[in-house]
Amino acid sequence: MSTSNTAPALALPILDEALAERLRTRMAAVEVALTGHARSEADFVTEAARHLMEAGGKRFRPLLVLLAAETGDRADSDDVVTAACVVELTHLASLYHDDVMDEADLRRGADSANARWDNHVAILTGDWLFSKSSELTADLGPDAVRIQAQTFSRLVEGQILETVKPGPGVAPIDHYLRVVAGKTGSLIATSARYGARFGGATDEVEEALAEYGEMVGSAFQLSDDILDIASETDESGKTPGTDLREGVMTLPVLMALESSDDSDARLHELLRGDLADDALLAETLELLRTHPAMDRARRYVIDRATEAKARLAALPAGPVRDALEAFADAVAVRSA
Repeated sequence: MSTSNTAPALALPILDEALAERLRTRMAAVEVALTGHARSEADFVTEAARHLMEAGGKRFRPLLVLLAAETGDRADSDDVVTAACVVELTHLASLYHDDVMDEADLRRGADSANARWDNHVAILTGDWLFSKSSELTADLGPDAVRIQAQTFSRLVEGQILETVKPGPGVAPIDHYLRVVAGKTGSLIATSARYGARFGGATDEVEEALAEYGEMVGSAFQLSDDILDIASETDESGKTPGTDLREGVMTLPVLMALESSDDSDARLHELLRGDLADDALLAETLELLRTHPAMDRARRYVIDRATEAKARLAALPAGPVRDALEAFADAVAVRSA
């Protein structure tokens, strides 16, 4: 179903109705613009590029651009809409590549591009979307090009590091946190930075929002790690234990593996083995859900969300700051 004519529900907790209405109107404009930017002279390229876009998604990153722009005096600037498209196209492009790396069959409830076509089409479609985001970034000026290039470097570095073991002397948790910061935190930080910059905010507010975005973005991903284990239903958007079954060493798993308690020997054996078997996966989930590592991981996420909120002291009190604080609180709560 095409999303070009309607904006999705707001992915952030916006309590002020006037602000929410402005953001819904501008998100509708972003949706129209995204559809246009994902158009090629070749019909097949257009179909492939719009495949995941039209499958839905929360559009959290472009919404953050629009919300951050409200801290300046040019929130309705065309550049803000362009910046929102840049971050969403970059995110979409990364999903095409992620699905190839993960050999995923589904994305957002629809066939992944690699499943519908093949890996070559998925990779090249991701490349095409990256190129479109680069074209748009050039329209925003040389500073935006530099920021986007740095963000792209971190995003790809995170994807690469996810596929390799930690280097000598690097703790597995530190390695994993670097992966999360690169793959998730970097683009959310840039979303907040772009909004502040092109919305006309002060340099102080721009830096504060970029730091907030980095922290809350990473915390959001880490809370997903916890939910993958703690949730007993698929209400979180994926089947519980998906990461475990795929052998992904997430934050609570790595924290559990740090334990030297003899009583954890069975859990360590399971975590280092193949969890494709349903019974073994169920046993692992049961042991993990009651392990102290879960509370330790929750405290870590809550601390990061609290740090993110502290960065908002640079913003004036009001509905924008309230919304950003509410999102940080929501991230903390969903891991509790």
